[in-house]
Amino acid sequence: MFTGLVETIGTVTELNPLDSTSSGGAGTTLTISSCPTILPDAQLGDSISVNGTCLTITDFSNSGPESTWYFKVGCAPETLRRTNLGRLDKGSNVNLERAVAAATRMGGHFVQGHVDTIATVESVTPDGNALTFRFKPKQHEGSESVLRYIVEKGYVTLDGASLTITRVDDAEAWFEVMLIAYTQEKIVTASKKQGDEVNVEVDQVGKYVEKSVLGYLQGSQSGAPAILEKMVGKIVEEKVKELQQKASL
Repeated sequence: MFTGLVETIGTVTELNPLDSTSSGGAGTTLTISSCPTILPDAQLGDSISVNGTCLTITDFSNSGPESTWYFKVGCAPETLRRTNLGRLDKGSNVNLERAVAAATRMGGHFVQGHVDTIATVESVTPDGNALTFRFKPKQHEGSESVLRYIVEKGYVTLDGASLTITRVDDAEAWFEVMLIAYTQEKIVTASKKQGDEVNVEVDQVGKYVEKSVLGYLQGSQSGAPAILEKMVGKIVEEKVKELQQKASL
């Protein structure tokens, strides 16, 4: 579990293919350096968010000069397909956050590190010293768009950073977030250009609400029509009473 508050930016220094017998499967291992602030308490098997993707530390070094410190994570084929990690190159910067500790302030929102889809940067518009980013989420075959979980002033996680949604257009299938000057200095998203991709994780609350409501409606003998009929009937009844009261005056 993470908060979506990026702790530091690391740099990919190596990318190596994994064979099918390795712990990460036949995917890719990433070596990430330039992040000494999060490595002093590192342990093998720790979870770490890399661009919003929950990965496991398989190797690390935190002794000697800080310039030599690094950690490694393995990315399975499914991870490479569903995230932008497969597009990384040597020298790419990534957002990093360690798993939340019990004493951590929840300044962002609950983030699982399970990427739902990727989104493409449609535009970047300056607004004073802030930047407004417009994103268009990719829709996976056989699944509905994640836009149904994205609401104005709600949360969304982009490359591991918890951000507030400022605008949504369901018809044209895009949403926007604004990065203030401080945030621009702390996350890799600020350097994204039109056509670049980001990892997207929607707020899990929306998924739980949707499943609960669907389960209630599907479990009802009468189903949704009866519930809607009852709601409409109540509204009509209240309006009739209101008109009768006015008529008696």
